Amino acid sequence: MKRRELLRGAGLAAVATGLAACGAAPGDGAGPTASTERLQWKMVTSWPTNFPGLGTGAAKLAEMITATSGGRLTVKVYGAGELVPAFEVFDAVGRGTAEMGHSAAYYWKGKSAAAPFFCAVPFGLNAQEMNGWLYQGGGLELWRELYARFGLVPFPAGNTGVQLAGWFRKPVASLADLKGLKMRIPGLGGEVMSRVGATPVNLPGAEIFSSLQTGAIDAAEWVGPYNDLAFGLHRAAKFCYYPGWQEPGPTLECMVNQAAWEKLPQDLKDIVDACCRAVNDSMLAEYTARNQQALDVLVREHGVELRQLPDDVLLALRRASDKVLEDVAGEDPFARKVLESMRAFQAQARAWHAVSEEAYYATRG
Repeated sequence: MKRRELLRGAGLAAVATGLAACGAAPGDGAGPTASTERLQWKMVTSWPTNFPGLGTGAAKLAEMITATSGGRLTVKVYGAGELVPAFEVFDAVGRGTAEMGHSAAYYWKGKSAAAPFFCAVPFGLNAQEMNGWLYQGGGLELWRELYARFGLVPFPAGNTGVQLAGWFRKPVASLADLKGLKMRIPGLGGEVMSRVGATPVNLPGAEIFSSLQTGAIDAAEWVGPYNDLAFGLHRAAKFCYYPGWQEPGPTLECMVNQAAWEKLPQDLKDIVDACCRAVNDSMLAEYTARNQQALDVLVREHGVELRQLPDDVLLALRRASDKVLEDVAGEDPFARKVLESMRAFQAQARAWHAVSEEAYYATRG
């Protein structure tokens, strides 16, 4: 069977599953009915073209939408810098330069204080919990309420699972080693690092290696072993630390220009929605399968020193994180609304996981 036929079959199955189990896409019933009109959309991303996991996930989403729609909605992908810079995806889709974008909501904290909550919260929800909150706990409704202000419709479209804490040119033995440290770290994690004395730097992925290698930054967090190996970060920094307190379950987003979305017939809206759900699942599966393989290569073949952050450092980061979240919520009513929703869901999930996931891990050993 040809690749296109496989993609189309997978997409149609996803559509059927999505419509049956997950409900309708936003705007259900309000759009035009099915038509034979053929549309061509552009998707801009914050990732290098075909970069493992992130870039290929965006490409898979575009291919799946194109194939499942039978070519009625063709999506062409532009990697970071090809049509717009990595950190201009939000604005480009909002103004209609491109109809779709694939990125991460924590890049847009300058647009809204609440935006990062829909990607990753330090010491917050993991991937399984993020999906639960977004799809079943009211998170997605809040996300769409926020993005409607900017003429956008967001969809969960990928997750890497718990990330690494980062790569450091020098070892971290205590909290004092973070003072004055220049570290590439975006979103709320960057705010937390600032509170403990570090200097957060926001860089697109393609610039991390050179900045780390030249000493422009002292440390960097990117994603995890699968992506970090692909970027060769081990050649610029020797010490790799865990756990990824700053991004325990980062959700990636597909954002759609609202005007373009409203012009779609309902069946194409359903296809976009279901394909985003399918890619959201498949990306997490990919990272779950690939991260340990890559970590083995980093440690065994490249001599990377994998270390756990000291307890006092993690405690300080946790305390700083609590303060950052309260400060953000205290200054923005919508952020407060989102944080309270997330915390309520986290308490519920934690109680269940205590007798399910955590209990099972302890038993399995």
